[in-house]
Parts: sequence; C-alpha cells; structure tokens
Amino acid sequence: MELHDHGLASDLEMMRRQAAERRQVLRWLLAGAATLPLISCGGSSDASDTTAGSNAGTVTIPTAGACTVIPEETGGPYPADGTNTHGGSIVNVLNQSGVVRGDIRASFNGATGVAAGVPLTIELQLLNASGGCASLAGYAVYLWHCDRDGLYSLYSSGVTAQNYLRGVQETDSTGNLSFTTIFPGCYAGRMPHGHLEIYPSLARAASASNRIKTSQFTFPMATLNEAYAARGYTASVRNLAQISYASDNVFSDGTRLQMATVTGNATDGYVATLVIAVNG
Repeated sequence: MELHDHGLASDLEMMRRQAAERRQVLRWLLAGAATLPLISCGGSSDASDTTAGSNAGTVTIPTAGACTVIPEETGGPYPADGTNTHGGSIVNVLNQSGVVRGDIRASFNGATGVAAGVPLTIELQLLNASGGCASLAGYAVYLWHCDRDGLYSLYSSGVTAQNYLRGVQETDSTGNLSFTTIFPGCYAGRMPHGHLEIYPSLARAASASNRIKTSQFTFPMATLNEAYAARGYTASVRNLAQISYASDNVFSDGTRLQMATVTGNATDGYVATLVIAVNG
C-alpha cells in the first residue's frame, strides 16, 4: 500500500469524491444508458465512439451528465406541417396516412414520385438535457429536406404533386431513430441542411402546435464536396461555392451542436449521425 502524509482530511475528501462518482455512475445507469462509451452532444469533432446499430447509431450519454440543447431555428418556408399555405391551401403531411415511415425517398398517400440521389441514412438520438442527458424514448421527429435539385416537395415548381423526403419516426428505448433518404442538394443562399421538429410522443406529432423544438442540421464540408461530385448534383457544386457556414443565416452563429458526423462515400452511400438534446 502506498504511504503518504496528506492527513485524515485529505483521505476523507478523497473518499467523498469517490462515493460521489459512484453515485453519479449509478444515476447514469438508472437513467437508461445501455452502454457507456462517452461522447458529447452534437456531431462535430467533439463526438467519438459512434457505432451503427440495427435501427440507428448507438450513441450514448455525454460525459458528466451534461448536454446542451440544440438551438431553436426557423422551420423555413416549406415545413408542410399545417403552419402555412401554398397555392391558397394549407399544406400538412403530419395528418396524412403513411407519414410515419423510415424510408422517406418515395412519395406516399397516393403520390408516386421517388427522389433520386446519393443514398443517405440519418441516425438521430434524443437526450433529455433537463434530466441528466437520459435517452428520450417514445418521442417523435418529423424530418424533411430538399431533393437533389434543391426543390421541396409540395412547394417547389415541378414537385408540388409530390410529398417525398418527409417523414415521422418514433424513438426507441434508447432514444434512437433512423431515416433512409438521399443526400440533399445545395440551393442558392443556404448551406445544405435538414429540418426537424421534435414532439413528446408519436400521437402528438399529428399537430405542429405540439412540437417542443424546431431546428436544423448540416454536414461537413469535406462530405459535401465529395457527395456533390456524384451525378445529378452539378447545380449544388455551383451553389456551394457561393455560400459558407459563416455566411449562412442559420449556421453563422456556429455549427457545433448541429453538425452531423458522416461516414461512407458517394458510391455506397453515407450515414449521418447526430445526438440532439432537448428539454424533455
């Protein structure tokens, strides 16, 4: 046994710290973490040890039981969640049959179009920032984004009869969910991005008035440059050269909590993973 002369006070303080650390570990376990590789919220260079699972990436709670809520952002002009109109009619997919789905590449509820592009899987995990970063099971995410040409279904000319690249998923017992989609294009004036609305349950996701968070996420520049070298993304190459994160009206204040971690390639497809903290 190592000898020291720090005194009883030092020993008691060390024992107190060790006991506190054991209590904190127990709280994490009871909060529902299935594994304990530690990462921070957000998908930028702060993240590590993200492992793809059968349903979604297995991404566990951050260090020290603290995580930062993802910024609130505009839903933009093309949400199709019942909060705006197009062509004089309210546009709402949230109450349409078939909107709850994992693969959002095809249109649904009678529409037949399919969005073409580089395959992309989006894996998200929801954490409770006000509850020790515990996983949020049974919550729902409505996700939408533009197609390869930078067009939004139901709104943009040429695709108003389509409702592809929109869907709702429910988180599993570990707060994870997954969407199968295509890599979004870059249209003039915006960095490439996806939109999401978060709901406290799948049942409440039928109405936008129940959403608890609206936000956006983006992708690393290296991934964008690689993806846009693929066939069909010529306009995205041109538009991306004219914009940056710093000049984008959403991401100019920083991307740390909204930058997905991406693996894969333009031939086989990409997997984008993001941990999202909200006040559950």
